[in-house]
Amino acid sequence: MRQVRIGIVGCGAAAAHHAVACRSISDKVKLVVAYDANEKRAKRLAKTHGMETCDTYQSLLARDDLDAVLICLPHYLHSEVTISACEAGKHVLCEKPMAPTLEECDAMIKSAKKAGVKFMIAENHRFLPAHVVVHDYVSKGAIGSVLLARAYEGVSEIPDLSKADHWKGSPKLAGGGVLMDAGVHRFSVLRWLLGEVESAYCWLAKQVIKLENKAEDNAMVFLKFENGAIAEVVVSFTVISPPTNRLELYGTEGTILEDHTWENPVQIFSTSKDMGDKRNQWYSPKVEHQPFPGYYPISFRYEDEHFVDCIINDREPEYTPEMAKGSVATVLMCYLSAKTGKIVKRKDLEEIASTKGTHSIIEGLEKISI
Repeated sequence: MRQVRIGIVGCGAAAAHHAVACRSISDKVKLVVAYDANEKRAKRLAKTHGMETCDTYQSLLARDDLDAVLICLPHYLHSEVTISACEAGKHVLCEKPMAPTLEECDAMIKSAKKAGVKFMIAENHRFLPAHVVVHDYVSKGAIGSVLLARAYEGVSEIPDLSKADHWKGSPKLAGGGVLMDAGVHRFSVLRWLLGEVESAYCWLAKQVIKLENKAEDNAMVFLKFENGAIAEVVVSFTVISPPTNRLELYGTEGTILEDHTWENPVQIFSTSKDMGDKRNQWYSPKVEHQPFPGYYPISFRYEDEHFVDCIINDREPEYTPEMAKGSVATVLMCYLSAKTGKIVKRKDLEEIASTKGTHSIIEGLEKISI
């Protein structure tokens, strides 16, 4: 089996997680070179993982000894560097969210298809074993038809958000606040489980970080799906406890609870006869998992190995760019709802996209608060 030779553009925390994941599958991956605008940060990552460094991302992309590029940059740079990588004939794994606007997402997809390269968004929640197990049980009807869902993600980004010149939380550089950054995780998983979103209603709040150039640090969303299911999604940048995620699914034949902080992260109660002797009682299936920070290397390893296997075996990623674009679209529906104070449907987003462009939805987010 040949090794896929990878270069890393952007050497922050996400890149460090990816580098560790790639080192764990070194029979399939060779980390070659790194670039970051902060030279010290690039050299630190390169030294840790036996890589070279480059002076510019363009010089990295021009190298003949690379098959693929891992992009771990601020959100506003995702489209620019992805397109450049595709034009250089490199396969691309780009960190989430795909891009702040649908127009940028479309340009990235078009560029990858034109170049004939593999293109995947690094949505690690789609590869977390706990979420895979939940998806499997929902797919086989263990809790019947899902009627109601609740999803939560809470972290503390207060140190970076408190810096006026940091890109985190900036509508211009990040595409919004916590909803663009963390909401795509929740929306990616929920759309995987429940299908397409029909409509959204959203509240945004600036409760801790009230800098003029920062967007929301907390958000609450209500979604209705095309299959009739409804969901509540809460995301926060201001939680003073270890980061975690939770998911609750309530169906016609049972309930699934999932929490990243639990040693056994999934609990199922089902009345389905297919559950056998596990029927009518709480059951925790065996899942590869570790509470924070252990679930990061687990999910990143599965995610990165999937991308590499797609290159080696010439197949398309399971998590397609179109799926990633759909999660960005859901975020933008929510932002449009917060700005208008109304329930927003997909057709409303499409109308904005065809007239003003979805960048108009992001403009002025820093002025919205409850």
